[in-house]
Amino acid sequence: MTRPVTVGVDGSPESLAAADWAAREAALRGLPLRVVYAWLWQPLDVPIVQDREVQAHSANAVLREAETRVADRYPDLSVTAEVVPNTAVPTLLTEADQAGMLVLGSRGHGAIAGFLLGSYGQQVIASATRPVVSVRAPNGQAHEPEGDEVVVGQQGEAEDSDAVLEFAFEAAAARGATVRAVRAWSLPPIFAYSPGSMRLADEAGGLEPFERKTLEQALAPWQEKFPAVPVIPHVEIGSAGQVLLSAASGAQLLVLGRRVRRSPVGNRIGSVAHAALHHADCPVAVVPHA
Repeated sequence: MTRPVTVGVDGSPESLAAADWAAREAALRGLPLRVVYAWLWQPLDVPIVQDREVQAHSANAVLREAETRVADRYPDLSVTAEVVPNTAVPTLLTEADQAGMLVLGSRGHGAIAGFLLGSYGQQVIASATRPVVSVRAPNGQAHEPEGDEVVVGQQGEAEDSDAVLEFAFEAAAARGATVRAVRAWSLPPIFAYSPGSMRLADEAGGLEPFERKTLEQALAPWQEKFPAVPVIPHVEIGSAGQVLLSAASGAQLLVLGRRVRRSPVGNRIGSVAHAALHHADCPVAVVPHA
């Protein structure tokens, strides 16, 4: 099954910029593009009420604008477009399940309301089962720096980051870019490391060599699978959010993981992904993993 690159649009300049980025990504990867607009007719409690036909016409106009825009720029790209009769979050989550990745527009800096469709973007990123890419859109234009790196954050044990690294290597291979794999670490409280991990750190010659060895072990299978992709292992002491934002300055794409866990108060994206989504200059891909 070929999963498309899917982009959610809502008529805003940010969502059109996301459509531009998604179309380029689909073209780079040789995948089809799917453009969706979630619309559910609801009578508005205002003096002037639009009837269903008027609202439907407006929804289709938004969709056709995005479809025409990407088709004109990528005439060889396979593009499908659909107005989905549902509210935004359920629509985008369902679309994400069926896609290789879901792309949303973002205003970047600022409060939660900066995401496409208000807080909907954050809800989707926190709950999606597939990668979600947030594309910043200064002045309504997709912003992808001209750097030659895809930066990916690696944490935990090697197997914890397989899905994240796979996405990063695939993105770099499609672009002819370098993967900069970043593992940030800090001096832990005395009880933060288990006796077993401290023993391994001692065997590796200290905490920093231990962190570097862990990163190299995580990268090894992906370097073997993508031998043409240059790799820069990057181990740095400091806050993970700050280290990643610094490393991603000028990058084409920043790739982060989000551990899939259920919470009584709802799913969360984590502090590092939250910082990156609000402050990174490049598009940010959030990849769920076990």
